[in-house]
Amino acid sequence: MKVLVTGGSGFIGSNLVRHLLSGGQHSVVNVDAMTYAANPTSLADVENDERYCFCDCDIVDAAALEAVFEEHQPNAVIHLAAESHVDRSIDSPSAFIQTNVVGTFNLLNCALQSFESLEESLRHTFRFIHVSTDEVFGSLKVDDPATLESDRYAPSSPYSASKAGSDHLALAWHVTYGLPVIVTHAANNYGPYQYPEKLIPTVISRAVNRQSIPVYGDGTNVRDWLHVEDHCLAICRVLENGSVGESYNVGADNELKNIDLVREVCRVIDELTQNDCGDGFRHEELIEFVTDRKGHDFRYALNTEKIRRHLDWSPQMNWSDAIRETVKWYLDHRSWWQHAAGAGTDRHEG
Repeated sequence: MKVLVTGGSGFIGSNLVRHLLSGGQHSVVNVDAMTYAANPTSLADVENDERYCFCDCDIVDAAALEAVFEEHQPNAVIHLAAESHVDRSIDSPSAFIQTNVVGTFNLLNCALQSFESLEESLRHTFRFIHVSTDEVFGSLKVDDPATLESDRYAPSSPYSASKAGSDHLALAWHVTYGLPVIVTHAANNYGPYQYPEKLIPTVISRAVNRQSIPVYGDGTNVRDWLHVEDHCLAICRVLENGSVGESYNVGADNELKNIDLVREVCRVIDELTQNDCGDGFRHEELIEFVTDRKGHDFRYALNTEKIRRHLDWSPQMNWSDAIRETVKWYLDHRSWWQHAAGAGTDRHEG
């Protein structure tokens, strides 16, 4: 298949592009506007692959997007491009409406036009995978059951509200126009190539520079942590075997309080650096509790029984090994995150 991936130079996108190409079955068209969170070096190892093509295109630009579809005529679309940082959405919500809602609207229209131009045999296998977030379901209490795909939406931030809107648009294009859409909702991702303002890279970058590590409130907010490789496997499983018109939750059943996550990352840094300065310093000492974020959701958790039962997917990464490998990757690739815009910023996710 020729798969058009939006946001392919971002964190999840670059890992997905590499994953799709590694299987040898697909070619990839990467559509990315190369905003602050995109990094061209994230795909340096595949940029000369004849099965890979990069298109510098903003999905908000409908005419440019139409030209991309006309030129490449993809067999599938995996839509990852999004403004995704909650703090930024609180400060500047307009960009989130433009990219996440208007951009998705443009992409759906282009995909529908492309889909309707295909021969009947190719229409049968065409897919539009809309990648969304657990945040559209809103906050859970500590003892609430994990969220089902059928639960009502209750977004709390401009970011999650914009993603909820894009989810509804995608499914409406399926019901109304017959576009073969499938929606996925993923837990917090971690792994290599994540933009430095997100929680885990922030902890690592600030720890190695011995800067304070900000943690919102009292650090008891809970998130489920999913390795990006497991997420990529799930997306591909949905692409290949998912049922059109359905939604699938993708989580790791790996719920952690933010403070426990931060302390674990600090502990791993201690272990891997073996206290390079020889002064007995523990990176956990850098933790600083800061004023909580506006409307900070307490807990997210996804019930993943559906994707496990129907698509035979389950996370393969062991948390202890994977977080150690993730921290090691950032320690070994300091030039990557040091040159990324915002490295060491006070913005942080979680």
